[in-house]
Amino acid sequence: MPELPEAEATRQRIEAGALNRTITGVSLGEVSHMSLPSADELAGFVGTQFTRTQRHGKYIFAGSEDGPWLHIHLGMAGSLRVVDTGETPPKYVRLSIAFEGGTQLLFRDPRKFGHIQLIENVEAFVDGKGLGPDALQIGDNAFANRVGTTRGAIKSALLSQKKLAGVGNLWADEALYQTGIHPEARACDVPTGKIASLHGAMRDILGAVIDTGAVYSKLPEDWLIHNRKVGAACARCDGGEITVKKVGGRSSYHCPAHQTRND
Repeated sequence: MPELPEAEATRQRIEAGALNRTITGVSLGEVSHMSLPSADELAGFVGTQFTRTQRHGKYIFAGSEDGPWLHIHLGMAGSLRVVDTGETPPKYVRLSIAFEGGTQLLFRDPRKFGHIQLIENVEAFVDGKGLGPDALQIGDNAFANRVGTTRGAIKSALLSQKKLAGVGNLWADEALYQTGIHPEARACDVPTGKIASLHGAMRDILGAVIDTGAVYSKLPEDWLIHNRKVGAACARCDGGEITVKKVGGRSSYHCPAHQTRND
């Protein structure tokens, strides 16, 4: 499922290719069983421009200072891309927004788990969802208070969108792997210094993935993402092997040889 880096890469694509261009048409593809605005609601965007983008956690927004905004959630396999109008569109396009000058913003979602809605205010939407601070914006003290004081498993704390918005299973595992913390360790038992290291690693990991445009093959070879299977050799220690365990209902890939609970 797309996480914060994929959402940020998508936001950057919208910003680069779809801002300050007059919208000339909006059309829907086959959208049965999907949560999208109606054609009549979307028609209100014709003649206007997207002038701003925002992102909070995994949520993407495109609109203008005074609204309305499109809130876009990619779901399991959704994507947004800007293409020339003359290009043959890909399959499974659910929403097309045409701009003056010959480009289109396409929302493609083969599995139909994504959704789009109209909202008036981004901050009110974020508050209404009860989302915690964005994982790229949260400060050291706030991270320590929200994550480091949790009495449950640290993996579950990282995944709680009410504590920290944007981190999903993949990058939570990566951050714990790189900092040597066992996913089942009680967060409040992890030393303060290691909580600070975890925050720094999380920020660096998310930033590095964004810098590649969320292309995983460009990430360093010693990352867990390249060895994320049971029995794979750990790239961080001699003799360690990757294993998997359910933590808070989520599959947690880790190396028990160097990921420990309390040190």
